[in-house]
Formats: sequence, C-alpha cells, structure tokens
Amino acid sequence: MRESDTIVLLSVGNTRTRMARVVDAELQPSRVVRNDPLDELLASVEEFFEGARAALVASVRPGVSDAIVERLDPDGQGKVGVVGRDIGVPLDHTLDDPTTVGQDRLLNALAAWDRTGEASVVVDAGTAITVDFVDGAGAFHGGAIAPGLNAMLETMSKRADALPELSLDAERLPAPGDPPFGKTTPQAMTIGAVAAARGMARALIDEYAQFYQAYPRVIATGGDAGLLFEDDPFVERVVPDLTLIGMLSLWKRAREEDAADGDGTDPG
Repeated sequence: MRESDTIVLLSVGNTRTRMARVVDAELQPSRVVRNDPLDELLASVEEFFEGARAALVASVRPGVSDAIVERLDPDGQGKVGVVGRDIGVPLDHTLDDPTTVGQDRLLNALAAWDRTGEASVVVDAGTAITVDFVDGAGAFHGGAIAPGLNAMLETMSKRADALPELSLDAERLPAPGDPPFGKTTPQAMTIGAVAAARGMARALIDEYAQFYQAYPRVIATGGDAGLLFEDDPFVERVVPDLTLIGMLSLWKRAREEDAADGDGTDPG
C-alpha cells in the first residue's frame, strides 16, 4: 500500500465518528467528530478524505453512514465500502442471529483476536457499554449491552423528579485519596454511574472466565474507556482505536484475498 494509496477508515458510533488515515499500511492518529449537527460532520469527513483513494465505513447509525457515502462518492464509483454491506467481518461465532450484532462489536472482536491470538473480553464504553467475549479459537460468543454513563445519568433525571439533569463530568469524581462519598446530588449520581459501569464489567468478566474456565485478556475501548478503566486492575489495556484496528485488519484481509484471486479489485 503506497502513500498515494492512502485510505480513510470511518467508525460511526451513536454519538461520534472516529476517523483515521492508513498510510503505508499503518494506522495514523485518529480524530473524533460529533455526529450532530450532520452538516458539520459531513464537512469534516469530506475534508479528511481529501487526497485519499478510498474509504471504509463501519456504522451503528445507517442514516449517518448513508449520508457519508453520498458525500464522498456521489456518483457511486465504489470509492467507499461499508462493513456489513460490501464486506463482511470474517469471524467465527456461536450467535443465534449474527445479523442483529453491531459491526463495531464484530470489528472490536476481530481486532482483539488479531492482536492477542487469545481468549479476550472487549469492553466498549460509549453511548452504550458492551462486554463481549472471544474464545481462544477466535470465535465470537456475543456478550452484554448496558446503558453508557450519560444514558444512566439521563435516565435517573427522567425517572426521578428530585434528581437534576446532568451529563458526565469527570471533575465530579473524587480525586485519589479523597473520601469516596458524593457530597452533592450531581456528584453522588456521577459516582454511582461510574461504579455501576465498572461493577457490571467486572462481574461479566468473572462470569465469562468461569464459563471459559480460564481468565481471558481484557481490552477496553470507547469514549469513556479511559475514565472507567485506565487504572483498573481487571483491564489489561485501553485501546481507543480498537474498532479502527479491526477495520484495518479487515481491509488487509480483503486485499490479500483479492490478490490471491487475481482480480485486482478493491474491497472498498
């Protein structure tokens, strides 16, 4: 992959889109842009795409990804590939219905397997928190989905009149060495949401390990992963670009298959 063959990877989440260039088969530092307002996102994506040969998009918001494809490839020349539509994630699984699983979860699992070659738990902490399991043979078993930190806080305020509306603010958390008690209602709500997320992840990691009869490696990703797990003894690494790493692995595999078939086509 020469520099002139630069491609762009776009991972469209519920709230934000993470994008990165791939140059000489190496993933470059990523950039994160909010999905709303959509016009601003599309302008940022178009600017980021300038000079690139092609793009690969993975999305949990089809409306947003459709708009991105239309903006980057209005004539339908095949410059933009969409994971799940144009290219599948080559991952064994034990799922009842793999079509219901988000492509981001499959890509995270692929990245974890490719990086470790071992049984792994992937915790993705974003708008929702997912805790998924890949076994030692590289098969994806699924996992659990729970509300993310902001979703927890929003739900509390909507369901309890006495609780204020607020979004996540890490400044409300006690500093190391301070008492672990919330001294205001917003602080107590924030501490509670963070503890709930960490506790859920730890409980599920333990359950998965008991089922597998061995302790898996644990990788965290997502916008809130650093806040939740940076110093967590249960989590081996926080990898913000895990989905993009999975997309790059997918792209490389597709190119290798195309080369082996001798058709010379691009996966995107």
